[in-house]
Amino acid sequence: MNYSREAPSKVTIIRYEKKHLEQLMTYTLADEQRRYTAMPLDALKKCEEENNRHPILIMLHESCAGFFVLHGGEGARNYSDNPSAILLRAYSVASDYQWRGIASTSLKLLPSFVKYHFQDKNEIILAVNVANLPARSLYNKCGFIDTGRRMIGKKGELIIMQYQLNVHNNPTSAI
Repeated sequence: MNYSREAPSKVTIIRYEKKHLEQLMTYTLADEQRRYTAMPLDALKKCEEENNRHPILIMLHESCAGFFVLHGGEGARNYSDNPSAILLRAYSVASDYQWRGIASTSLKLLPSFVKYHFQDKNEIILAVNVANLPARSLYNKCGFIDTGRRMIGKKGELIIMQYQLNVHNNPTSAI
């Protein structure tokens, strides 16, 4: 494991392309983290089956440091009554890239990314397991707010969180 700390300013988020598949094939997560999120290859399969699921990579320079899916349509409607919401799901940072500020940096880039690539969206929503305290803290620190809504998921109670997109910000500022 490489313990050197990279500057979070080198973090970008991009749409997945097939050329990144090889990097995702070696993607690792600790068992405790796998308990709460999908592995990228499993999530990619679902993205191929549903055109409203969009795989996204968190890059550190040219290396894939993380992965998530932005899910519109019916996926988002399961968590929000807002027809202009998009769901953040399967979010993770690979084991070798944790504790470098990559997660918080990527989540801070996310609103601009969504406003640029999904211009009809005005809200990002997510569901986080009540027991996943590190993730809850991270999302809260990055501006996601507990909606007060709860659901029961496969692994227990989920907290529904949201991030309202400000339409007055420049959507290309952090792309």
